[in-house]
Amino acid sequence: MMRAIAMAAGLVMAAVPALAQDLVAKVSPHDVVTTMDRLESAVEEAGAEVFARVDHAAGAEKVEMELRPTQLLIFGNPKLGTPAMQDAQTAGLDLPLRVLVYADGEGAVHVTYADPETLVTAHGLPEEAEYITKMTEALDNLTAKAIGEE
Repeated sequence: MMRAIAMAAGLVMAAVPALAQDLVAKVSPHDVVTTMDRLESAVEEAGAEVFARVDHAAGAEKVEMELRPTQLLIFGNPKLGTPAMQDAQTAGLDLPLRVLVYADGEGAVHVTYADPETLVTAHGLPEEAEYITKMTEALDNLTAKAIGEE
């Protein structure tokens, strides 16, 4: 019995790094609000639509809890997302795209998002799909603008 529990725990722990590897993480020299403002502007300038900007810390404050600055931007471009959902409608669970910007315990600001390649395995999308490449490039370019020192 103990061996089975230990083996199950080992499998769970082995899966954690795999999940973390599916995230793309960058560090911003700006505070959370400035980074998010820059990201939102970059998204709009690129012609994508911002669907929501969620301030998780403000939400926590409303229920008298504390959370370091944490914001989420939800955005997309139907020209990229629709073909993915035509190939597998379940891709709509992970679309539109999302970028999380947060401050860690030391004050460093992180910009993190799921690698679009995860859509391929999670939803059975074609590996060679042009929209995956475009989503990957867009996220890289948009987040680079958000953290740039221009």
